[in-house]
Amino acid sequence: MPAHPRSMDKIDRKILRVLQQDGRISFTELGERVGLSTSPCTERVRRLERDGVITGYHARLDPHLVGADLLVFVEISLAYKSGDVFEEFRNAALRLPNVLECHLVSGDFDYLIKARISEMASYRKLLGSTLLTMPHVRDSKSYIVMEEVKETLSLPLDG
Repeated sequence: MPAHPRSMDKIDRKILRVLQQDGRISFTELGERVGLSTSPCTERVRRLERDGVITGYHARLDPHLVGADLLVFVEISLAYKSGDVFEEFRNAALRLPNVLECHLVSGDFDYLIKARISEMASYRKLLGSTLLTMPHVRDSKSYIVMEEVKETLSLPLDG
């Protein structure tokens, strides 16, 4: 990614808004929606990709239809705090397929993990056999999601 990507204008932001809602839209339809012909629209999308603004495209799956019904958040506290300890934990977390997100955070604990599993038995296994055995983990606190009110990958685009 360039150190200083080109600033985005209103049309770039329109393109990004549409692509966040429908990443499979054709360049022709995208151009129509943002007021450009196909070629300039395609050039703008390719530039946004080159500049690293658009980082990829993916299929969004219904977790309930693929056996990942249970959403959990887990606060993890580490026993020690140093660069090596954080790096070891980070490397272990990257290898966990059920972990959707892992964030080093400030506050009363060190990491916040978001995971999806099939059921409570899978959660017990994830916590007891996996998360609590990761490098330097001292403690954890879990939150089982009872209702998903809002979840989006779309970023707000002002302007």
